Amino acid sequence: MIWESKVAEVIHAVWNIMSFYILVLGVIVFCYWRILVTIRRQASVMASHAAASQTQANPIESNVIKTMILVSVFYAITWLPTKTYYLLVNVTSNLTLHESGYYAVMFISFLYFCANPFIYAIKFEPVKRVLLRLIPGKKTENSGASG
Repeated sequence: MIWESKVAEVIHAVWNIMSFYILVLGVIVFCYWRILVTIRRQASVMASHAAASQTQANPIESNVIKTMILVSVFYAITWLPTKTYYLLVNVTSNLTLHESGYYAVMFISFLYFCANPFIYAIKFEPVKRVLLRLIPGKKTENSGASG
């Protein structure tokens, strides 16, 4: 927190935002894009075998796109206050990391980590199916067909 020059402090703050905010958003979007490409490739291979697989692939693609948008936007919204506060701490000398504002924005940021599993549980159908199978006594479509 103690810098020899103000320029080094600002450069570090900009590097921090680029590395831990912009780059992470880029990785999230890139990984989901690769998942979507893989789903489309598998759907085109399956479409050559059966006509019904194309209608099944469209909801999966739509679900992946919706999940990608939700995860990316939620990350961007929850981490932006922290990164903005950190930049303001390094640019102005009025703020410190020991004020209540810092703890408030960190609380918002950590909401992302807590809510992320719930996003997948709600939006991503394969995860939802696995979680429903873990609930004892809960009947799913597959459990009633075998008995």
